[in-house]
Amino acid sequence: MTPTCPGTTWSPCSPTTDCKPGARASGHCCGMEFPIGAGGRRLDGVRRGRGAPLLLIQGMAGHHEMWGEELLRELEGRFDIVAYDHRGVGRGDRADEPFTVADLADDAAAVIVAAGWTGAHVLGVSLGGMVAQELVLRHPSLVRSVALGCTTAGGADGVISETSYRMVEAIATRDVEHGLRTSFEANLSRRYAVPGALEIYRRRALAVKVPVPVVLMQFQAALAHDSTDRLRDVDVPALILHGTADAGIPPVNARQLAELLPAAEVEWFEGAGHLFWWEEPDRTASALIANALG
Repeated sequence: MTPTCPGTTWSPCSPTTDCKPGARASGHCCGMEFPIGAGGRRLDGVRRGRGAPLLLIQGMAGHHEMWGEELLRELEGRFDIVAYDHRGVGRGDRADEPFTVADLADDAAAVIVAAGWTGAHVLGVSLGGMVAQELVLRHPSLVRSVALGCTTAGGADGVISETSYRMVEAIATRDVEHGLRTSFEANLSRRYAVPGALEIYRRRALAVKVPVPVVLMQFQAALAHDSTDRLRDVDVPALILHGTADAGIPPVNARQLAELLPAAEVEWFEGAGHLFWWEEPDRTASALIANALG
């Protein structure tokens, strides 16, 4: 496992020398600046692992801690991972103006370049999956393969459920406990709701600050997303991942994506909710490795 220490860097930590005694094992490395988005915007994030370049793009109200150690441990032996946060999240620069999914895709492209990569494999989930679509369409030379998790192409046939609207409404109340419980119930299947699961969710969700106004702008960006008439232009290996019990972005969206990306592989997670990688990290990693590395 790659040594960890406070801060964010664009090169893996070297054994012992890069890490301060007693450093928090958070997945961070030390020694360089924050990841940089479009227009020089400072973002938050982490870098870990060694191998092929892999960019992880989180969803609405998400951040780098929401990937979970279970998945990252499975991936870090094969990939140099950058898990960055969207504008306005965590320690990054404020986001005071509305933005589009295309704007977020330009941030992702800038992060790839700032990482010193000529291209990267990309996994985007939920809103991050929409960003990944725009990334491969707007910056095709930077994407080696793309994995689209629990997401939608949007447009007239895209479905964002009432469950998602209720979750956003709960977050908008600024009642932290109400928002946490509502999002926990929306994001995970009943089989995952075992004793202690809510506490794990609470700890991860609250590890990084996501301002309510940013979440609301993210939701508006997601609602406006529409890549339906452009996805057939995608010319890299593509993978679609979706839980069959996803209450937020229902499985019909994965079927829509499969029609628009006929060469894509589809990986169904039977009985899994929106955060399928929490429920089946091993299978998620295996599918991603197969799509990216063959």
